Amino acid sequence: MKHGRAFWLFVGPFAIGLLVFVYVPIGWSLLLSFFEARNTVTPAEFVGLRNYADMLTDEPFLRSLGTFSVFAAFIVPLTFVLALALALLVNQIRFMKAFFRSVFFLPTACSYVVASLVWKLSIFNGVRFGLANTVLGWFGADPIAWTVSTSPPWYWLVLVTLRLWLQLGFYLILFIAGLQRIPQHLYEAAWIDGASRGWQTLRFITLPQLRTTSVAVLLLLLIAAYQAFDEFYNVLGSDRGYPPFARPPLIYLYYTALGSGGQDFGHGSAGAVILTLLIAGVTLLQGKVITR
Repeated sequence: MKHGRAFWLFVGPFAIGLLVFVYVPIGWSLLLSFFEARNTVTPAEFVGLRNYADMLTDEPFLRSLGTFSVFAAFIVPLTFVLALALALLVNQIRFMKAFFRSVFFLPTACSYVVASLVWKLSIFNGVRFGLANTVLGWFGADPIAWTVSTSPPWYWLVLVTLRLWLQLGFYLILFIAGLQRIPQHLYEAAWIDGASRGWQTLRFITLPQLRTTSVAVLLLLLIAAYQAFDEFYNVLGSDRGYPPFARPPLIYLYYTALGSGGQDFGHGSAGAVILTLLIAGVTLLQGKVITR
């Protein structure tokens, strides 16, 4: 009895917060997706699957999903490879290892909003005083309007580098944790058998032993790619002539549910459910393929 009270004393507040701020909104959003709910969060008219049909035939929403599937196809393997490469390097360092881990992990503590503004106003500023344009000026190149909708769309470079800088350190730490769990005697046995300390050791020992960590990293990267919001909203702005497919699904749903043209919570909730099912489906498929 005493242990039960202590358990609920510590777990109770978190469980209540999880229920009130996570599970109840999820359930209410699922309910609203079957109703007509404009300018109100109270279900009005039951429409069944009409909201889902509308969203699945809405061209801007589908283009947003398609474009960000391509975005995920680039950002996920890029982050995975760089994080693994840096983890292998940092793990081999014999001095100041904690320092380098801290340096790479530090950006993950930075707010996405703050980092987006730094990237936009300081590094990739559209004027010639921005850091990127200053470097280009050293080579005689003209300044580039990085965050303006132009051809080619340079704003994608801003967004990709920003996301890469913010999340690379977190996955690096995960890989380092996985590398430290590999028994050293496996490497020693491989070296005795004549395996090289480079590619053969990486291929036949390191990568197989990192399979569980790799699956977790890839799944987290995929989910994070589809949940992109802060950097796109703060770098691209609210409405500056960008095509609909240049925005992630969450921003499109944000303007659908809370836009100035009307708060359509029914279609917004249906789109959120579709996005959730898409992420879950791709995640399960990816997990099965990798584990095999």
